[in-house]
Amino acid sequence: MKKQEYKERCEKAKAERKKRRKKVRIQKITIFGAALLTACLIAVGGNRIGAAIEERRLLEARNESFVGAPPFDVELLDVNEYSRPGIPLEQINGIVIHYTANPGSTAQNNRDYFEGLKDSHETKVSSHFVVGIEGEIVQCIPSSEIAYASNSRNSDTLSIECCHPDETGKFTDATYTSLVRLTGWLCYRFNLTSEDVIRHYDVTGKICPKYYVDHPEAWEQFKTDVGEQIKVVEQEVLAGEGE
Repeated sequence: MKKQEYKERCEKAKAERKKRRKKVRIQKITIFGAALLTACLIAVGGNRIGAAIEERRLLEARNESFVGAPPFDVELLDVNEYSRPGIPLEQINGIVIHYTANPGSTAQNNRDYFEGLKDSHETKVSSHFVVGIEGEIVQCIPSSEIAYASNSRNSDTLSIECCHPDETGKFTDATYTSLVRLTGWLCYRFNLTSEDVIRHYDVTGKICPKYYVDHPEAWEQFKTDVGEQIKVVEQEVLAGEGE
C-alpha cells in the first residue's frame, strides 16, 4: 500500500471516529434533555397527579376504594404550619360541614387561598374538601391528616367547606347534590352515620354554615338525604363485590 493511500485511510478512519463520538454526544444530550423536560413537567404540572396517587395509595393501604364516591380532584396543599400541618388524624368520629362566607368564590379559589397561607401567614385555616357552586369538589388535605377547620374537633373529624352564591349561604342544587354524595361516601368509608355529621355551629356556636343554622329543618333534611346516600353507596359497593 502506498504511503499516500495509507495516510488517506487513516485520516478517513479518524474522521469516522470523530463523527461517531459527536453522534454519541448528541444522543446523550438528547436523552438528558428529555429527562430534564420530564422532570420539569412533573415538578410544574405533576402536583395534581402526585396528589391523586398519594390519596389512592392511602385508600389502597386501608383496602378501600373510590366505589360510590362522587368525582373529585385531588389537589393536596403543600405541608406547612398554616394550612396543612401534616399531623396524623388518628380517628374519625364525625364530619363537619362549613360554608365559606365568601359569596361567589369557587372551590379552586378557596383551595388556592389555603395554599397561599404558607406564604402570607395570615391565619391558620383549611379544610379536607371544598365543594364549589357548580358541584365541583376539590380535596385539599388527605383524610389521614388533620385540617385547621373545626377548632376542638380538628383532631377527630373531617371537614367540608361549601361555596355559595350569595349572602344567605344557601347552596346551589349542584353544590347540595355533590355535598350529599361526598358526605354519604365518607360516612360509609369511615363507618359513620348521618348523626355523626355536624355543623361548625355545633362545635363552637359560630353561624356556620349560615343557611343550616338559620333553617334547622333544612339541616335535618340534609342529614336524612345523607342517610339515604349511605345506603346507595353500600349497595354500589356490594354490587361491585359481586361482579
